[in-house]
Amino acid sequence: MRISCNFDSGNIQVVRAECPDDIHLTIKKDNQSDFYQWFHFRLESQPMVNHKLRIGDLAKSAYPDGWQGYQAVASYDRQEWFRVDCEFDGDTLTIDHTPEYATTYYAYFAPYSYERHLDLLAWAQTSFDCELSHLGETLDGRDMSLLTIGHAEPGKKAVWIVARQHPGETMAEWLIEGLLERLLNEDDGLSRQLLEQAVFYVVPNMNPDGSVRGHLRTNAKGVNLNREWAHPSLENSPEVYHVRQKMQQTGVDMFLDVHGDEALPYNFVAGGEGTPNYNDKLAHLESTFKQALMLATPEFQDTYGYPKDKPGEANLTVGSNAIGNDYQCLAYTLEMPFKDNAELPCAAYGWSPQRSRKLGEDVLVAIRAVLSQL
Repeated sequence: MRISCNFDSGNIQVVRAECPDDIHLTIKKDNQSDFYQWFHFRLESQPMVNHKLRIGDLAKSAYPDGWQGYQAVASYDRQEWFRVDCEFDGDTLTIDHTPEYATTYYAYFAPYSYERHLDLLAWAQTSFDCELSHLGETLDGRDMSLLTIGHAEPGKKAVWIVARQHPGETMAEWLIEGLLERLLNEDDGLSRQLLEQAVFYVVPNMNPDGSVRGHLRTNAKGVNLNREWAHPSLENSPEVYHVRQKMQQTGVDMFLDVHGDEALPYNFVAGGEGTPNYNDKLAHLESTFKQALMLATPEFQDTYGYPKDKPGEANLTVGSNAIGNDYQCLAYTLEMPFKDNAELPCAAYGWSPQRSRKLGEDVLVAIRAVLSQL
């Protein structure tokens, strides 16, 4: 029996792995940080034998409440990721699974590999409407890449969409993949109309270093990028710094920051009601966006989510708050679940890459609803 994580986004530490029914593991912390929650590893063992994999020390993990009601994902081919039975006792998550093949992959959510990220960029640039450009480099020397979709003309709106500030929230880039597939479909009337009115600036992965390193929440230096938007620096957060620099050139009429939430089993948005520049127009735009997305898909709801900030008390280091306030524009953080959508549960797959991609397509419907009012 062998357990390894020496691959893209791998993360696990073996405490003891002598018997299939008594495997003990822990999760490595993000580099120079106390955050840990993301895991991704490979098990090589006897097929058709029950295995109990116990991941311990989770009471101190980044989001302990995220383990309640959670089921890990597994895959034999690294393409189809299905849910496996799990129990959580307050500190240890026990994965109870009988592998059908000699090698099985387990992860916190379906991984979105760096190779797939590069493939997405390469595929997108082949569209007539899309340009791939280089914004700068990360601390590990990886590329910060921007997809510009549409052709800038006077009167067109600038719509910015970023994903994976927190690298372990892989559902965010799955959503971007679905959004791009529709937006770049020349036979889709919605997309054609959107590109007549707007230019889309899309950063599919804000944190490629953390993604490859197997981090949950931080970049190579242990910095949470979604607390860097007030004063990003090349020393600590070049990822945000380069995006901010480009935004100064393009302006921002709408900003969407795509994330995943460990604890809440719903899709929801968090708005800018606590920012100093918030006003009635922004409140109307937020409402219009939410109503349109709820009409577009039952996967989205507005009952459950984060507590709303009091007026003037928003954290302006957070991406959507900082950009919404600076550009006085509609700015949302869009959250998806690591678990499942409790309103439309799927026992076999839970919330999944496929559902994330479909939500990405539907997000374009909501953008259309507000675009003329931006």
